[in-house]
Amino acid sequence: MIITSDDPEYIAFVKARLCDQFLMSDLGPLRYFLGIEVSSTSDGFSISQEKYIQDLLARAALADERTVETPMELHVKLHPTDGDPLPDPTRYRHLVGSLVYLAVTRPDISYPVHILSQFVSAPTTIHYGHLLRVLRYLRGTITRRLFFPRSSSLQLQCYSDATWANDPTDRRSLSAYCMFLGGSLVAWKTKKQVAVSRSSVEAELRAMASVTAEVTWLRWLLADFGVSVTTPTLLLSDSTCAISIARDPVKHELTKHICVDAFYTRAQV
Repeated sequence: MIITSDDPEYIAFVKARLCDQFLMSDLGPLRYFLGIEVSSTSDGFSISQEKYIQDLLARAALADERTVETPMELHVKLHPTDGDPLPDPTRYRHLVGSLVYLAVTRPDISYPVHILSQFVSAPTTIHYGHLLRVLRYLRGTITRRLFFPRSSSLQLQCYSDATWANDPTDRRSLSAYCMFLGGSLVAWKTKKQVAVSRSSVEAELRAMASVTAEVTWLRWLLADFGVSVTTPTLLLSDSTCAISIARDPVKHELTKHICVDAFYTRAQV
């Protein structure tokens, strides 16, 4: 149960009533929950999974102490047939599943985890090598955490991007976004698009439409929490063509196949 009131007397009253009905203990302020560590200071809150990473590295039993600067090599493209099939894929699946949960507090591994999770049904030695690189990256960045300042504003701001025809097997593009509430990172995602985009502009516009839907939902959620969001949400993209089409959808042969995403984004604006 989550109590959203900030009135200490009311919180104490609710906890007392719960104790009357259920066998429970008051553990005090939140510090550790399901592998997520929470620390509070006068400046704000921090969440991390440092112990979770330590346990993950212990289970992985890496044979060396090396670290790397990035979780995945630049421009790497993995194929299902790369390398030799692993004789026992259980270890690969276990580690990737653990990384999926770790991405809850580590947006910097969202992209490689998305890529590696596509091969859990039949991983190979090449895929496992890239998985070990992510673990070595985590070893060198184990103390990184997300910080949520108390003085942050309640202005939403989003960043959208896409990689065109990134997947070498089906040529579908990847959409990615991150959303900030003031100075706090509150949402992020990397996901393969459901359809093949015939141009980089189309891929970028699909990504913009996806994050626009998330922005709309988050604004409704903030309103339900009593947070007034009256100013427009800034959506940043590096595709000038996609921005131009979203601002003024033109019905002609080059854009009619993506006009739904264009008009949806425009309608929300």
